Amino acid sequence: MRKPFVPKIDTIVTVFAITVILIPVSTFTIPLTAMAAQQQQQDPINSTASTQQNTNSSSSATPLPLKIIFKQAEASVVQITSKIPAAADPQSPNATTLGSGFVFDNQGHIITNGHVVGDAKIVDVTFVDGNRYTAKVIGTDIYSDIAVLQISQNTTQTQQLLSTLKPFVLGNSSKLEVGDQVIAIGNPFGLSDTMTTGIVSGVGRLLPAASGIGFSIPNAIQTDAPINPGNSGGPLLNTQGQVIGMNTAIFSATGTFSGIGFAIPSNTINRIAPTLIEKGYYLHPYLGLNGATLTSDLSQNLTGGAAATNLKGIYIDTITKNGPADKAGVHGSTIDQYSKKHAGDVIIGIDGRSIVRIDDLISYIDQHKSVGDNITLTVYRNGHAIDLKATLTSRPSPIPFLTAPSIPPSPIPHPPARPAPIPHP
Repeated sequence: MRKPFVPKIDTIVTVFAITVILIPVSTFTIPLTAMAAQQQQQDPINSTASTQQNTNSSSSATPLPLKIIFKQAEASVVQITSKIPAAADPQSPNATTLGSGFVFDNQGHIITNGHVVGDAKIVDVTFVDGNRYTAKVIGTDIYSDIAVLQISQNTTQTQQLLSTLKPFVLGNSSKLEVGDQVIAIGNPFGLSDTMTTGIVSGVGRLLPAASGIGFSIPNAIQTDAPINPGNSGGPLLNTQGQVIGMNTAIFSATGTFSGIGFAIPSNTINRIAPTLIEKGYYLHPYLGLNGATLTSDLSQNLTGGAAATNLKGIYIDTITKNGPADKAGVHGSTIDQYSKKHAGDVIIGIDGRSIVRIDDLISYIDQHKSVGDNITLTVYRNGHAIDLKATLTSRPSPIPFLTAPSIPPSPIPHPPARPAPIPHP
């Protein structure tokens, strides 16, 4: 699906892209997102780590002391440095961007944010001991802001490194609860080997994806652990030292931490990263509609009397022509000859499960469905509930959504004058 109406959370999320330290250049300035910042510098420093395996994390397990977690993790977190193309900033052709990443496996794969590497094909990866290696960007998923790097293996030094790598264990992010303690490790403002702590302050957040591509990342983890420009791509750990998320975004009017940060959940990384390693890309299922959580104001346009007044579900605004929802017979809103808008369908269930918020629909499709799968949508129309069957396709190319600004975006992002629409899968 593409851009829907704005839910409340998006009215508080602002762009969190790269903060400038030495050079006034930034990458993505996306309405509504705070891309947990890459920072721009000329000479990078080192960093600390994260990686693989999916095991359950449990807050009931005995927590490790923070200093033990840090000592075990620091050799697996890296600093990632890539050059900014001269076309992006003609006045500073030698500028570089700086972010974080973590070790995923013993084959030299590193996980980071897509917005950390941008369009780069080759980046530098620096470990906490100061050793720097060249890595190739082998896969990027712009929709989930996940990128996978692989350290070059053509030197004796690199072969020695691979034999000593300590991949992170990926915990089960679905087990997280508000109040669980978390630890962030990365390179805020270029200060390598930095650890901050906090708690999970929210779960199941809908995070607009990078680059303004009109889609969103479901089930993002909200945390009050301080993360700042340079933390992007670094691991968010639980008290057993397992990765339960990747620091990605903040809500801020200044470009620095204001108490609310967001991380991509480890279950999303665990699902997408192996495919990026194998194929270099990941296909997301697509339904093809724009909508919003039904409110009392929107329900006034529905027919059905008291039943419509108390209705819960997803109000459908527009339908992508010839998309899965369109072919299934889903109706969007219409405008008559007098410029009056008439409500479309309201989705109240999917595959026999009741849904209340737009987040529910996006999360369900993203986590439980694949391209080619069939789904059954239960929609409310003219006072009746009917079932419609749709076959999911892959999302359309993001190219039409991407814009190449003629001048670099402002290094300090500010909230948009009006809330941008919330993306949908």
